[in-house]
Amino acid sequence: MSSVEELTAAINAKGEEIRKVKTEKPPTMKEDLEPLVAQLLALKVQYEAVAGEPFGGAKEEKKKKEPVVQERKSEGPSKTELNKLKRKENKAAKRAEEKAATGAPESSEATVTEAETGEDPCAAFYGDAPLIQSGVISSRIFRRIPELKENLVGQKIWVRARLATSRAVGKGVFLLLRQQTYSVQGVVWQGPNVSKGMVKYASGIPLESIVDVEGTIVYEANAIQSATEKHVELHINEIHVVSRAQDLPFLVEDAGRNEAEAAAAGLPTVLQDTSLNFRWVDTRTPANQAIFRIQSGVCQLFREYLNGRGFVEIHTPKLIGGASEGGANVFKLEYFGQPACLAQSPQFYKQMTAACGGFERVYEIGPVFRAEDSNTHRHLCEFTGLDFEMAIYEHYYEALEVMGELFNFIFDGIYERFCHELMLIGQQYPFEPIEYLRPPLRITFQEGITLLREAGIDASYEEDISTPHERALGKIVKEKYKTDFYIMDKYPLGVRPFYTMPDPNDPKLSNSYDLFIRGEEIVSGAQRVHDVDMLIERANHFNIPIKSIQSYIDAFKHGALPHAGGGIGLERVVMLFLGLKNIRKTSMFPRDPSRLTP
Repeated sequence: MSSVEELTAAINAKGEEIRKVKTEKPPTMKEDLEPLVAQLLALKVQYEAVAGEPFGGAKEEKKKKEPVVQERKSEGPSKTELNKLKRKENKAAKRAEEKAATGAPESSEATVTEAETGEDPCAAFYGDAPLIQSGVISSRIFRRIPELKENLVGQKIWVRARLATSRAVGKGVFLLLRQQTYSVQGVVWQGPNVSKGMVKYASGIPLESIVDVEGTIVYEANAIQSATEKHVELHINEIHVVSRAQDLPFLVEDAGRNEAEAAAAGLPTVLQDTSLNFRWVDTRTPANQAIFRIQSGVCQLFREYLNGRGFVEIHTPKLIGGASEGGANVFKLEYFGQPACLAQSPQFYKQMTAACGGFERVYEIGPVFRAEDSNTHRHLCEFTGLDFEMAIYEHYYEALEVMGELFNFIFDGIYERFCHELMLIGQQYPFEPIEYLRPPLRITFQEGITLLREAGIDASYEEDISTPHERALGKIVKEKYKTDFYIMDKYPLGVRPFYTMPDPNDPKLSNSYDLFIRGEEIVSGAQRVHDVDMLIERANHFNIPIKSIQSYIDAFKHGALPHAGGGIGLERVVMLFLGLKNIRKTSMFPRDPSRLTP
């Protein structure tokens, strides 16, 4: 085509085609626009060569106030206007020559729009995304932040993350993007493909908002200290808010600070009650993310070890009639006109399945309820129990061997599989790794009390050991035996539950045991009574109405295997392993006497 009319028609048609694509396609489909924009530019260059002027003629300069001037007598543009037009033509011709020489197309149709209409050249590449309602499936492939390594430098990728921090600098903004415990630095910098409006939008996104970003992975020689990905950053070409965070109750950065370092630097921290009131924000800190991943790992390792030794996972009821431990600390409720309570443990049911039901070796991970009005650092009204029960042949030491090996397996597994998480926890809550022996240290209750007495502590051989005495004994054992983890058995019979087997050589003692980490109990267990007559006798001794536990008693009338087991408090294990000072730090949504929400 060679005439002005033909070129005008072609330019208008191409412009209409571009507008149609922008209307029909999602705003992120740059690849659909680029070839069309390149064709439009080529037509305009051809028009200018034929017509002797740019398509559409020279634009009038915008003025804030148009002064009143005398109408010119001469026709046509002034000398000043001609000079401006000439400079504009030269600039356009130079751009066209450069693009023709390199073969590079325009980055987007927005370049033309900015020159001709004053619109933002990158308007399509930022802004809040439509609500995701599972209406479409795009061709985007999202990457996880831990995958962003040096082997991907130069690639364009999509990432969905939380905006952890934002720092505006000159013509750009640095964004720290976070996924779980990982983070990467993103940069939005004004340039040919990033407009001032895009920078302004990115710098105005509220912290903790969910964003989708498309960017190019760039190598960074100097380590980026604020990010887990130290030597790559994301040069962002496109950014959209998926979910905009409203006013935060506190900054995640404040909640994740080391208290000692914050105090020294005069920086704010967040009180425990405030953190727990907004737990869904508090759990975003690196340390909390790591704590609950390790908690999950303890359950996984518990299952792995027991599954590999012939144990069967069971699921027992938590709504029961009567008290599962035969005690008074139960949450009572009405069950369709009958009195009932929440289970204090799966004790009766794991005995009934292992010793009486033919399974022989069972375990369960489930909730445990204790109506104890204890507002201490280590007590909860609801916690997660890791329980197991197993048939034995001759001695409860068989169960202790399994339990000792189980904990060594869990400790080893945490150190081997959760190095990253342990590092993150240590940054906020510094702690000493626990020491443990192979096989674990075992002492009797009498030996433990003797150690206390030798240290000048007045402890009783007939009464249960108190919490302060447990801690003191833990320090003595650590100093003498170089271990934080140990087993103590042969507790006085009178301080253990009615189903505990008495010691055959001393009727005042029992075949029971507790396990300790850093001087605090984590497991309580024993050989259980499997003889039905002895079981009834022991229940009567504790003044427990047989009728209230009749189904449990009946289970032992039809042949029961000798057996032993124990109950482990998950939150307490994690708390003590990590050297944390409060069990609420290891309970996702803790329940204590003063907290029932969230």
